[in-house]
Amino acid sequence: MRKSFPCTLSRTAVCIAAFTRQLNCKALSLLLSRSATRILPPHRRFFYSSLPPPLLSMISKDDGSLEESTDAVNISDQTYKEMQKMCKERGLPANGTTEAIRTRLVEDLTSPPTTASIELEVGSAESYVMDESKLPHNSGPQTPKKRIQTEQWSTSGGDEGGTTTSSSSLTLGAQADTSAEAKSQEEKITTPSRKKKLQKTKTSSSRKRPRIIPGSVDPPKNWEALYSIVEELRADRTAPLDSDGGEALPERNLGDKVYRFQVLVALMLSSQTKDAVVGDAMRALQSHGLTVENIHATESSVLNSLINKVGFHNNKTKYLKKVAEVLINEYDCDIPPTADEMIKKLSGVGPKMAYIIENVAFGKSTGIGVDTHMHRIFNNIKWVESTTPEQTREQLEGWLPKEKWIEINMLWVGFGQESQQQKSKILKKALSCSRPIEALYLLKKVGLDVTKEGKKFGLTDEINECLSNNKV
Repeated sequence: MRKSFPCTLSRTAVCIAAFTRQLNCKALSLLLSRSATRILPPHRRFFYSSLPPPLLSMISKDDGSLEESTDAVNISDQTYKEMQKMCKERGLPANGTTEAIRTRLVEDLTSPPTTASIELEVGSAESYVMDESKLPHNSGPQTPKKRIQTEQWSTSGGDEGGTTTSSSSLTLGAQADTSAEAKSQEEKITTPSRKKKLQKTKTSSSRKRPRIIPGSVDPPKNWEALYSIVEELRADRTAPLDSDGGEALPERNLGDKVYRFQVLVALMLSSQTKDAVVGDAMRALQSHGLTVENIHATESSVLNSLINKVGFHNNKTKYLKKVAEVLINEYDCDIPPTADEMIKKLSGVGPKMAYIIENVAFGKSTGIGVDTHMHRIFNNIKWVESTTPEQTREQLEGWLPKEKWIEINMLWVGFGQESQQQKSKILKKALSCSRPIEALYLLKKVGLDVTKEGKKFGLTDEINECLSNNKV
């Protein structure tokens, strides 16, 4: 059971102070008022709220610490949000029902303090200085995330009668001082765990995916069998890439520099564009004069009209003009000798394009050029597990022998084109190859519906005969 002795003495002193004021005994009233304040520390000031309103009106407004008490409101008159605010200011949990919060506040307001050291200033009848280092925290329950941080106070003199000094002092006086104190206490409420989380979030760096070193990954099981099937299916070189790709379109009879520049232009035009459209644009440029000097001298509007059927032709016109200027100024009308230099120096040229240009123009390969066909196919047959063509390239380079890097693009891009655009032809080639079961299985893995497409092209009997003892 809680002791209410200090509260009883304080209320008695307040009542006597009120009556002595009516008898014009101002000195005695002030003395008794301060005695009440000395017995009950400032953080228990709300005990005045239980006094009857007539008695509150009798208390002097000139009595320093008692002036605050006249503004106290009975807890029963507070709204739910106001009581929540009071709980937060006092470090109490602000959740629960209205009755639970009201009970929590009443218990906290009426519970006696353990120790408090309050020194009255000499010669001052309006304020006093309190040693906050000895003032206990609220005895009511507190949430772990909200605690009141106390200031460091320094005390000179070891005796009780010594003068107490501090870096800051709390002065009880007018109502404005009361609101300022409440505001300062509100600012002291912090959430250390929340700050720690935010600090951890700022300092923690995002983990980067480690780069795969070529030759450091174990190859997929039976990858060579599938690779050899595609080599057999692509032996005729009849895919759209073989007639309108970057290797077939450039003119070799105009010299090595012009040939390499035309390889560069063909690959730049091929982005987001079908090979047949690229072939038409390249032939139009060749008729106009596809050399570095001529492209540099051609007006942008004329150049744009020559390639206006390719995807993003406006951007590609700008890129071609910039590239021509760089090649004239820095490379003597030739192209950069390495893929890394192309990526760095030439506008509109990315890793995929640079590796293919390096392969076709210089006959070497420092990386694998992976397009959307290869990215889709290699994920379907479980050779890689990636979300972007760049990740597919890194994973392929991790296990594929380097002697395969030069041919893999032409081989598998052509296979992807035929499986999507020339389904009848690829089905017939699969049925007539040396391993038809494996070939049909591979076509199904890359997304071709063998049964449906075979029925459409009149190949059902051949497919059924081939699969009589096997299922695809």
